[in-house]
Amino acid sequence: MKRTRLIDLGVASYVPVWRQQEELHNEIIAAKLRGEETGNCMIFVEHNHVYTLGKSGNEANMLVSAIQLQAAHAEFVKVNRGGDITYHGPGQLVVYPIIDMANFGVGVKFGITGERLEGATGVWLDAHTPRARKICAIGIKCSRYVTMHGFALNVNTDLNYFNYINPCGFVDKGVTSIAKEVGAEVPVAEVKTIVKKYFEELF
Repeated sequence: MKRTRLIDLGVASYVPVWRQQEELHNEIIAAKLRGEETGNCMIFVEHNHVYTLGKSGNEANMLVSAIQLQAAHAEFVKVNRGGDITYHGPGQLVVYPIIDMANFGVGVKFGITGERLEGATGVWLDAHTPRARKICAIGIKCSRYVTMHGFALNVNTDLNYFNYINPCGFVDKGVTSIAKEVGAEVPVAEVKTIVKKYFEELF
């Protein structure tokens, strides 16, 4: 079985991590094109406040001006993943799997049951009710079957930052976090351990 290397960056700004992903992604693709064995990586990070807009996103879903963003100590970055606008910030575990899917022939238990919602990406709670709310955003790019970008799980995230956008383009659905659902902060380190465990089982 191919091994996956874990890279834990702690807290970091978005653009340098994106560049690191691109480098790792390009290295794996180059190895594939040379007919060599490919490796796999998984990046853990908590980003500084940032809003990212995917290729298919609508910039109108950013509801505040550049000056207001600056006052909130947040960046705005257009990216090459799929999906619409989303927020990343402290207390949110962002996971970037950079894996060669050809190498692999895919819940976290906090008393929270995640579901899919038809027509929407990500992980939702009470998906088929008026209380539908997103707890995890997903945005992936895949080239020659090698993935990059990933998912963002709201652990202890300051949910007020979602008020500045229509999250993932939705105006009629909410956003939540593990802390909000269980009524107490959960150590991000604990969530990392659980995500790592399940990722190892699958990949």
